[in-house]
Amino acid sequence: MLKCGIVGCGVIAPTHIEGFQAIPEVKITCLCDLELEKAKKLGEKYGIENCCTDYRELLASDVDIVSVCTDHASHAQIVCDAIAAGKHVICEKSLGRTFDDLERMTAAAKAHPELITAGIFQHRYEYSNIALRKLLQENKFGKLLCVSLNFACYRSNDYYRSGSWRGTVAGEGGGILINQAIHHLDQLRYLFGDVKRLCALSANLTHQGVIEVEDTAVFAAEFESGLMLTVTATNSASEDWRSFLTISGSEAYLEYINEKPSYIGSRDPARKEEIAAALNPEKENKKVSGKSYYGAGHTGQLADFVRAVLEKRQPLETMTDAANSSALILTVYKSAASGKWEEVPRY
Repeated sequence: MLKCGIVGCGVIAPTHIEGFQAIPEVKITCLCDLELEKAKKLGEKYGIENCCTDYRELLASDVDIVSVCTDHASHAQIVCDAIAAGKHVICEKSLGRTFDDLERMTAAAKAHPELITAGIFQHRYEYSNIALRKLLQENKFGKLLCVSLNFACYRSNDYYRSGSWRGTVAGEGGGILINQAIHHLDQLRYLFGDVKRLCALSANLTHQGVIEVEDTAVFAAEFESGLMLTVTATNSASEDWRSFLTISGSEAYLEYINEKPSYIGSRDPARKEEIAAALNPEKENKKVSGKSYYGAGHTGQLADFVRAVLEKRQPLETMTDAANSSALILTVYKSAASGKWEEVPRY
């Protein structure tokens, strides 16, 4: 039986708790939060008695796995300390809020290959995305021509005022891209590979005087394969949450909304039917823990992480891969500041 400790008892923590509690080989033995009452309240709900306010106390215990669910600014230190303490670690997005964070965390992970480390990007574990990636790898769309992602959601001023770290460079590292759109930007890497270079613009259009980061951003990019990409993202929209991905290929076209196909086009009826059958939404796991737009992937990712620990192998989503998705976002910020095309680093 693997023992697990969770650091951070905010909005995402229940999703991690329910995910781990669905795995027979894991027992959550400790919850940690700077506010003890918050940890105790969560512990009472899920039957976890041991709670503390200092994550170092958790690291000194006999837990095997540490799940990091804290604010962005604390991720790097907690992850590095957990690795130094000999714990397997999985960390929520964004893995880091600066390039230095990413360098520290990936270096710590590489220095201890005996430990399993990962970053959360749950959409990689959803049936529809796995099936879409397979279709792309099998060239069912023909030659890929261009891809576009339009992401829109809404975050109020009250949302940003709910936590002192929100909407700050020091606490969050950015705005819409690093907090809300990040999962869909990772999805692009999962489906199409690494981004080579990009050019971006960003702005704070509706949260002036409340946040110091962007609420809207756009960028053009080129993947390593040469595939061209455009992205628009805003959290000032009248829509609560919507991602709209389009894929244009020489043999097929797809409109993909909130991880589900909404339109498939092809001059070849058989190809169109094959793509539709592969992306059948009825095959998707509909059990979601937490907000609906989290999707059902957390449980799958946590289960893969636990199996990786037990089997002494790398998980499907490693910490290095998660760092590369965070690096994509940080490069968007770098380009928006410089006004130039910027190369995307990899770890």
